[in-house]
Amino acid sequence: QVQLVESGGGWVQAGGSLRLSCAASGTIFASRGMGWYRQAPGKRRELVASISSFGGTTTYADSVKGRFTISRDNSKNTVYLQMNSLKPEDTAVYYCNTVQGLWPWGQGTQVTVSS
Repeated sequence: QVQLVESGGGWVQAGGSLRLSCAASGTIFASRGMGWYRQAPGKRRELVASISSFGGTTTYADSVKGRFTISRDNSKNTVYLQMNSLKPEDTAVYYCNTVQGLWPWGQGTQVTVSS
């Protein structure tokens, strides 16, 4: 059974930074491209960043490009999201999953950015 556990969220003022982590268990983590998703209240879940299986290729949504950085450590079965220059519109619950959303979703981690 695959399990994803996100952590690192919190409350921060606009312009601040947070680093999210997502640990995966029960699967061959290194074989999958991974993504960070977010869901704001009343909105659909969206993919904001993705990384290829060995980290050579990353992609970002236009809304976070230049501010967020996705990375992974396959030896730790963990994917990270460094978020800088945070804006109130980044407020959401953040989740990780494969880029196809194949695995059961974790509980997510709440990020709240105040203006």
